[in-house]
Amino acid sequence: MAVERDDLAGSAECDPASPWQRASNKNTNGLLRRYFPKGTGLRSHSPEDLEHVARELDGRPRKTLGWDTPAERLRVLLTT
Repeated sequence: MAVERDDLAGSAECDPASPWQRASNKNTNGLLRRYFPKGTGLRSHSPEDLEHVARELDGRPRKTLGWDTPAERLRVLLTT
């Protein structure tokens, strides 16, 4: 997936007329901002840096997943 923009603005946008998605998107953007402060361009980070952040976020337990991690849920989906 190619990143067309150099910032995170709109990195996780809601579908039109889907307000229930906003809280999740705001949370995800907040988590991403811990690694990439506002004004930081993604192009200034190596693919390894981006992969590291993705692995950390995928390994983080989520209340909405019954405290499973996204990686655990994906593994279950792929093995059943």
